[in-house]
Amino acid sequence: MKTVHIIGGGLAGSEAAWQAASLGVRVVLHEMRPVRATAVHKTDRLAELVCSNSLRGDKLDNAVGLLKEEMRRLGSLVMRAADAHRVPAGAALAVDRERFSSAITDAIQSDPLITLVRDEVPRVPDDPSMYPLIIATGPLTSETLSRDIATLVGAQHLYFYDAISPIVLAETLDMTKVFRASRWGRSLRRGASSDAPAPDAPGSDSPEPDGPACGVDDGEGDYLNCPMTEEEYGRFYDALVSAESATVHDFDKEKFFEGCLPIEVMAHRGRDTLRFGPMKPVGLVDPRTGRLPYAVVQLRQDNIAGDHFSLVGFQTQLKWGEQARVLSLIPGLEQAEFVRFGMVHRNTYINGPTVLRETWQTRQRPDLFFAGQISGVEGYVESAASGLIAGRNAAAIARGEEPRVPPRTTAIGALAYYVSHADPRNYQPTNITFGIMPPPDPPAGKRKLKRDERKTATSERALRALDEWIAPVLTR
Repeated sequence: MKTVHIIGGGLAGSEAAWQAASLGVRVVLHEMRPVRATAVHKTDRLAELVCSNSLRGDKLDNAVGLLKEEMRRLGSLVMRAADAHRVPAGAALAVDRERFSSAITDAIQSDPLITLVRDEVPRVPDDPSMYPLIIATGPLTSETLSRDIATLVGAQHLYFYDAISPIVLAETLDMTKVFRASRWGRSLRRGASSDAPAPDAPGSDSPEPDGPACGVDDGEGDYLNCPMTEEEYGRFYDALVSAESATVHDFDKEKFFEGCLPIEVMAHRGRDTLRFGPMKPVGLVDPRTGRLPYAVVQLRQDNIAGDHFSLVGFQTQLKWGEQARVLSLIPGLEQAEFVRFGMVHRNTYINGPTVLRETWQTRQRPDLFFAGQISGVEGYVESAASGLIAGRNAAAIARGEEPRVPPRTTAIGALAYYVSHADPRNYQPTNITFGIMPPPDPPAGKRKLKRDERKTATSERALRALDEWIAPVLTR
């Protein structure tokens, strides 16, 4: 039986390795860190989360919650680690990033069928023994390998710039100005039910804009909230739009993913743009005034210890000194100590519809796969999901079997269909949304389903279809 080789030990590569090994196939996983560092990774652990620590919504009334449930049913290592190391984050699934990546690294290193090799693969291999091959090198693919991939697929890479939110030390916050609350004041972990969905909108670091959040054990809520008056917001806005940004290569051609715009880019779209985006106060009543603030900055717990908090939706490309100056204008952050400043990095991906089949195989050769963000998906969960199917299908080829993909009526199948069938002329990576899944038929005698009914029906149909698709194969 052939050995599956995987380049890249991020979420997609780690998940792919786990899935292939779960099917009894030997795997060699190549990860270049720490032999060669990247601009944003801080450790040599696999599946390190470099942007947000949130994997977004975790309920079946939003598409990413459905995708997570499908991955759980398919034996996902990423979901197992995320569930084991979650931190309070309302209706979202957020994790202690260090424990999460450590758990995945330990699982990969202890698997007898997986060999972890710390080396850089600078070119697409021409050695037949390296196939089946999965390229899952992520948004920070090295320049030499990127050039080789561009030559292989016969087209220029598309790219955009991705920005990371700052993290502050909790003990340096002024809690006389900050209040703890979840949007709408709801607490799922105390047994309350949720009527409103978590967001489906693109972006892995959005605040809890459309739905309730679950509270912590004391019932006060999972988020720290910095309320602003109109005057305070005005000072912050003026400082933000006049602040100096860090230099970005090819700055004149920069293209940001709409779901992960830097805070200053959003601000330049209009004075109130932030108040209808990451700083909107809806559902957050200040207990000291009994009123909605003019604007709110939310902070989300970033680790289990609860001593690090990230600024939700505040990804930025400002110079570090400018970040300290501007962010200190937020009430409660005047003396905040930053554990990590925000930063911007290039995110490289292929034009999926011109390169990939639904199985995540390339159209050019069936034993070569792409997975993760480089394959043209956006988001932690989506990246891992692509790795899950790529790993299973690479294992199938190694076993002499036919690759398979779940039906398009599932979230994971719909994502594969989008990446391989979207319009290649204006292709942009996507998060999973109900919008890329076929709408369910209304029941007999009913003309149209309401929005919530449509979401419920879509999720129920997806899980039925997935359960029917799952083959009786050797799994852990």
